[in-house]
Formats: sequence, C-alpha cells, structure tokens
Amino acid sequence: MLSGLAHAGPTLDKINQRGTIKVGVGTTPGFFTPDSNGKWQGFFIDYGRALSIAVFGTPDKVEFTSSSPQQRLPALQSGEFDILLSGVTVTATRAFKLGFHFGPTVFYDGQGILVRKDLGVTKAADLDGATIGAQSGTTGELNVADFFRKTGKAFTPVTIEDTGQFIDALESGRVDAITQDSSDLVGKRTQLKKPDDYVLLPERLSKEPLAPAIAGGDDRWLELVNWTVNATIQAEEWGITSANVDEFLKSEDPAIQRFLGVDPSFANDIGLDPKWAYNIIKTVGNYGEIFDRNLKPLGWERGYNSLWTDGGLLYSPPFR
Repeated sequence: MLSGLAHAGPTLDKINQRGTIKVGVGTTPGFFTPDSNGKWQGFFIDYGRALSIAVFGTPDKVEFTSSSPQQRLPALQSGEFDILLSGVTVTATRAFKLGFHFGPTVFYDGQGILVRKDLGVTKAADLDGATIGAQSGTTGELNVADFFRKTGKAFTPVTIEDTGQFIDALESGRVDAITQDSSDLVGKRTQLKKPDDYVLLPERLSKEPLAPAIAGGDDRWLELVNWTVNATIQAEEWGITSANVDEFLKSEDPAIQRFLGVDPSFANDIGLDPKWAYNIIKTVGNYGEIFDRNLKPLGWERGYNSLWTDGGLLYSPPFR
C-alpha cells in the first residue's frame, strides 16, 4: 500500500479504506471485454491493473464495471467510480464545466465512419444523403454534424443509445453507415457476420485523445494516474520489457536505477514503493507490449501511438 497517505485526498482515502479501485470501462474488443471466464481483458484493463500495482503492489485489487457513455460521466461525478478507463475523450467542457481531470493520453484516436462496401464510397464526402448512426451521449453526434455542415453535404442522423444496436442497425440496412471513434469501429467490424462487406473510410472527423478521467479534488490520485501511464511509456523508450526488466536491474544508468528502484531515493521522495515501476513492467509490460498484446491482433498499427522517437506522439516526462 502507498506510504504517506494520511491526507492523500478523498479518492485515494476511499480506495485504501475499501481495498480496491473501482474502474468504469466499456465493451470494445481489444480495449475492454470479458473473456469466456468473465475475466476482463484489454488495453485499458491492463492500465487498471497497473494502477492496482502502483497503489497496492498487486494487479488484482481492481474492480471493473461496464458503463455506457450516457452513464459513465454522472457515475464518476457521483463517486461510483474512482476512475474511468473507458475511452473518454479529453475536452475543455468536461474539464471546466464538469470538473474532471484527465491523465495522459493513452490512445490517440479519431472519429471514423464504417460503411457498407456496396455503397461504393471511398471517402466520407461521398456519403451525401446517407443515413448514419451515431451514439447518443458522445462527442460523435456533434462531430459528424460539423463534418457534413463544413462539406456542404446532407445526411440523416439516427441516434442509437446502446452500442450493441449498431451492428443490427448496419446489418439490417436501417443505416448506411455508423460513426464512432475508429477504435470502436475496428472492434465493431470484427463482430459483423460478414466483416469483409464493410470498410472503414480513411478520414478522421475529429481528434479523440483518449485518457483516464477522474473527479477533481484529489491531486495525489491524479499524479499517481499520470506517472503510472508515463512509466509504461518510459520503459518502452528505454527498451525495458516484462521479459528483460530483471537484466536492467544491473544497469549503470542512474536514471534507470531510480526508475526501477535500485536507487530507492526517488521513490522515497514521492512516497511510493521503490519497486512500483518495476512491478508494473514485470506484470503488465511496457506500452508497446500492452498495445501489441491487445490491439495488434485486431489489425491496429501503432501510428500516432508510437513513441516520439519513432515519429509518434507518446512522450513521457523525466523520472527525476
């Protein structure tokens, strides 16, 4: 358990008293989905387990609950969840009006459009007059309306509350296309009876930086979230993996010694177990391992979610 938490903050106090972290998630293959035994798996699930390691030293003191886009933000505000790892887009309104704080962007996404191939369209602007399904309670409704307004094209919106209905709406012909974050659409395509009959158009209608979201008022909880994410990114930059992390314990690099707890002074200064980052990497891996394990099998390329040294946007502040 974390040290120095007598006045940690309301969220961390509740977490420590309860003995578990309550996490709100979604239901998208690769990102968060229960396996055949009901055990949650996925990209964001691994970050929930990493947080459990940072707080409790074990990956299993975390409780995942599926929450719809309509329910998740009110649930976070009411204290039902300690954190949302459900693919929440960082926006100014959510920060200022709703009072949420966001951790680092863990997945750079953008809204896409999935269409039936038999429509014969190759770009979003070709969808003039199309019927397009969008999920209520998300930024997607506004983004698709803005796109068609800017392009001078017309479309008929169909609001769908339950993401499970997207598949039926598309396969039944109720809509010509559906629009969501491209991360959601890649998963949806795998659930279609004939995935090859549908295509994800190349445009991205928006920037959708997906990040952990927490309620305001607990700075230490926010920083713990920040540095847990940063640890997975920094480990990849140094080439530290779950398989070789023990070899790096012998490193002469003082920055790596601080990071892995060989030199405990850094961890002691910030009130964490000296082995917190080591335990995260040993258990769930670095960012690349988390990505490859959960998203690569679905056909995802790293793209913007590559390290800054590889032309991507992932960059960790220094661990000092």
